[in-house]
Amino acid sequence: MQIAEFFSDPREICSYYNDRRLKFRYFYIQECSIAFCQGLIERGWRRFGEYFFVPICKDCQECISIRQLPQIFTPSKSQRRVIAKNQDTKITITRPSVTREKIALYNKYHKTMEGKKGWVYRPIDSEVYSENFVYGFGNFGFEVLYRVGGKLVGVGYFDLMKNSISATYFFYDHDYQSLSLGTFNILTQLLLAKNKGLEYFYPGYWIKDHFSMGYKEKFQPFEILINRPDIFESPFWKPYSEHLLPPKYTPCAYQKSCACQNIAADISDILPSEPHITNFTTSQKRTAK
Repeated sequence: MQIAEFFSDPREICSYYNDRRLKFRYFYIQECSIAFCQGLIERGWRRFGEYFFVPICKDCQECISIRQLPQIFTPSKSQRRVIAKNQDTKITITRPSVTREKIALYNKYHKTMEGKKGWVYRPIDSEVYSENFVYGFGNFGFEVLYRVGGKLVGVGYFDLMKNSISATYFFYDHDYQSLSLGTFNILTQLLLAKNKGLEYFYPGYWIKDHFSMGYKEKFQPFEILINRPDIFESPFWKPYSEHLLPPKYTPCAYQKSCACQNIAADISDILPSEPHITNFTTSQKRTAK
């Protein structure tokens, strides 16, 4: 395993708040082990391809690492409705790969988000897609494909570790937004973790009340990482309570700018141990209330 460390450009503007700058610490890791990956995730890091990163912003701590508790998670009434809406959505779990179909969907998603949420649109090619989602999956990275009537409508990525699942990324076709595919993707992975007896599900960073990053608290209960441990320091996780959140950002003076159990069992059955494709339709063997 080889590791190189570097940091983000200090001039870079935060993706979530355009009135402040970000600072990220990065590791580039070749042949990362599952144990090392899990150790980083437990300490608030995230993975894209062979790159791992963690925010180390000095004046802002609003990106909170959280993890849900699959073994005591129960979908809410609205979440059960999302499962019911996806009766005919076919799920495929396999090893990550790049295709023109996935690239086209990724670019369409980001073009839509440019108008919907002000994201900067940067279309990608097969090499960039591979760097983000395919390289570095080792023996723990997986890909989830969602199809309706044979059409690819969503793609999710996750890491399956010894005691947890860590969601990496998800994008979907807004023409099918009535299916609430973002919520369905989280439910798919949460219930898979529950069925496999895993302790935790890491959905990524959460920003309370943020228009783009606040939705993750809808999946209760969850814990928050209350310290910023280095790689040889212990992480401290506690059940979420609002009083545990760090202080809100203050600009410095110098700054200028049921059915649920069935779907879990079915999805677990199709998780491949080798990189092959298995198909699954969510309408099998269940009803939703």
